Formats: sequence, structure tokens, C-alpha cells
Amino acid sequence: MVLFPSFLDGLTRSESLLKKGKNYENDVGRETAKTLAKEARKNELILSSSGTVKSNKSNNFASVCSKRGKKGINQDCLIVWEEFGCQEDMIFCGIFDGHGPWGHLVSKRVRKSVPASLLCNWQESIASTSLDLDPKIEVDRNLHRFNIWKQSYLKTYAAVDQELKHHPRIDSCHSGTTALTIVKQGENLVIANVGDSRAVLATSDDAGHLVPLQLSIDFKPNLPQEAERIAESKGRVFCLQDEPGVYRIWKPNGQTTGLALSRALGDYCLKDFGLISVPDVTQRNLTSRDKFVILATDGIWDVISNQEAVQIVSSTPDREKSAKRLVECAVRGWKHKKRGIATDDISAICLFFHTPSPQPIPDVHVSK
Repeated sequence: MVLFPSFLDGLTRSESLLKKGKNYENDVGRETAKTLAKEARKNELILSSSGTVKSNKSNNFASVCSKRGKKGINQDCLIVWEEFGCQEDMIFCGIFDGHGPWGHLVSKRVRKSVPASLLCNWQESIASTSLDLDPKIEVDRNLHRFNIWKQSYLKTYAAVDQELKHHPRIDSCHSGTTALTIVKQGENLVIANVGDSRAVLATSDDAGHLVPLQLSIDFKPNLPQEAERIAESKGRVFCLQDEPGVYRIWKPNGQTTGLALSRALGDYCLKDFGLISVPDVTQRNLTSRDKFVILATDGIWDVISNQEAVQIVSSTPDREKSAKRLVECAVRGWKHKKRGIATDDISAICLFFHTPSPQPIPDVHVSK
């Protein structure tokens, strides 16, 4: 792995000034990452609203759409950063679903902080890690690369969560956000998830049919491993009578609003009772069978199945409109399947890996 020059310059400066302390070194890395983000925006390689983004230096193509629901301000936000950190073969995608009175500010803050922090931690890990590996052993190389990303992600989410806790203008005690992010580096896909936003891969089976493969876990409080951790921390997990099937984590005394997530950034009122911000980090080595990945908030998945989502995206003739069509189908799904319930915010990123196939695919409608 070759470090990009601007980051090398930053690391060199930091090494020569170690006597000023670790914080100074970290500040240099963060400022370098922010400079790279600014440059990427100028070159239209970062998208943080509905639209599309494509680099001339890769086969990636991203379609993005976000629509406000009927509950007030849109607390969803997202980001796509092509040529992540000046690396031609890398793209970063993130989707964040805020909740609580300050949720819209929390999700936006996390969207701003995570990419730069992750980039900084990733570069520092590379610079400080031995690359003395046998180049003939690909498994060894893949595992080493994944471990660097995993440690970088764990460090990033922990740092961003602490940053929220001490933020002078955002109250994250009763507000928080999900954080589902991916990095595609060549043909390697790394997924990091906190909360119940979901990543679904569209891949071909042996018969050539597109099938969904869920890449993330919906972290709900009633999942056995999550419920056990919450119970050990004296938290409680149960449903209210008017919300059958909606499990929430509660304080022991039940004096605060329950949270329907077992992992989130923010929500400090529940961090002592089993709620954590530790991401589940996994990877997948992409092949020619893998066509695209969908990242979406639960506003999609509450009314559309993984299979339906893959069919909707794959049957959209114009890839530029794929995310918008998926969101529109979800809006219709809320009207038919959730009558009387205010529509949630709905956001989606569709990241395509290859040049589209010339064969037309028949249209598929979501069942009512």
C-alpha cells in the first residue's frame, strides 16, 4: 500500500515533532484528512445529498437519495466519498439515522467526523504496522489488510462517540444515531455497523439470478447476545403494550424513553445500561458475481424486503435513478403497510461495482 504524498508529509512532520506530544501528532493527521476532504468536495468526489457520484478513475457508480418523512426534520444523512483519501481504488459510503430531539445534529456531526477520523487512523495504522508479509500468501495479506481496517474502525467509532459526549453545542444524552459505513478498496469490501441501518449485497447465484446477501446485523435489543449484555449492565429490554414487537432498552427505573437499538453513537443516558457504540466490522472479497450494494436506513427495511430491494434496483433502467426509485417504492410501502403511522425518514445509497449489463431486466413491483 502506497501512502499518498500529502499524508506522508503530515506524518513526517508529526514524527519530527513527537516531543510536542501525541495530541499534536493526531492533530496533524486530522488536519491533513480535513484538507483532503475539502479538496475532494472541490473536485465533486464527495456527495452528501441526493444525486450521483462517479470517478473517472474507477468503475464505481453511486446513486443517492434521501427523503424526509412525516415526523419533522429529516434526521437521516449520508455521504459518498469517491477516491477516498486520494486513493483511486477506494470509495467510502456512510448512512446515518439520527433519533431523539437532537438526532439531526448528531447524525450530521457523525457524518462529518467519521470519514476524516477513519482516514487518519487508517493511515497511522499503515505507517506503524510492519508489512513484512509473504507476498505469495494472499490470505495472509487479506487478513492483515482487514485487521488494519478493523482496528481503525474501532478506534474511530470510539473517538467519535467521545467527541459527541463532550460536544459543547450538541446534547447527546437522549439523542443519537446509527452509523453504517463501508470502504471498498479494490475488490475488498469492509463493512462497519452500529444500529439498524442495513447493507444488502446483490450477487448472482449459480443459475445467474440476482439474490440478496445481508452484510450487516440489525442491532436490536432483543437479539440474544445484545440482550445478555444489556441485562448484565442492569438495563431492561421489553415492549410497550401499544408497540407489540418493538423491543427497547430501558433504564432499570424506566424513567427515560426506551431506545429500539442496542448499539448507537450518542444516547449517553443508556451507555451505563448496556448500550454500546462498538461497530461490528466484517469484510467481503468481491467477485464478478457481486453487482451492487444497497445501504439504507430502516425507513426502507420496515416496508421492503432484501429481495424486493435488490429487484427494484436491478430493474431500474437508469442507474442514476435507482436510489430514488427505491425510496419512492418505500414511500408507497409505508402508505399501504403502515396506515395510520407517520412515515419515517427514508434514505438509500446504491453503489454499483461494474459497467451495467446491456440486457434489459423486466420491471418488478413491490407487493402491497
